Amino acid sequence: MSRSIHVYDYVNHSYETVKAALEPDAAAVFSDATKVAARRANSIASELHANVAGIDFGTDIDIEVKEVDLSPKSFAGPERTTIQIEWKASKMPRLFPVMKAVLSIYPLTSTETQLDLEGEYDVPLGPLGDAIDAVAGHRIAEASVHRFISDVAAYLRQELG
Repeated sequence: MSRSIHVYDYVNHSYETVKAALEPDAAAVFSDATKVAARRANSIASELHANVAGIDFGTDIDIEVKEVDLSPKSFAGPERTTIQIEWKASKMPRLFPVMKAVLSIYPLTSTETQLDLEGEYDVPLGPLGDAIDAVAGHRIAEASVHRFISDVAAYLRQELG
């Protein structure tokens, strides 16, 4: 079964500044952002992390940037950059969902930029995975993706500050 997730955050810097930070090597920014957050949380090398109902979940992930696309300003809306990404667990990837997502970056104001991530993950392990996802897995996935986008936004705020 495939499940959708949509999360967002913002960075208090101009779109041009945020785009310039992400365009050359978005994967490095994602990796640095999540590793910095993992160190703050005293988690050893955990790149994807969530806390659900007082229980910490974390795993190393491999993030692959599939495509970066720049859409010029048009009648349909402001300029935007989209980054297609995919991530999977580094160890035992068959036990964890594979996330396929698009991170859209666009200006909110002249000094604020939206980070908007829409993605889908496929639940592993067939019917057993569907049952786990229904009970707690989807909440863990949502919390992990929310934490990911929050970590990226916080990292950009700090690095661009």
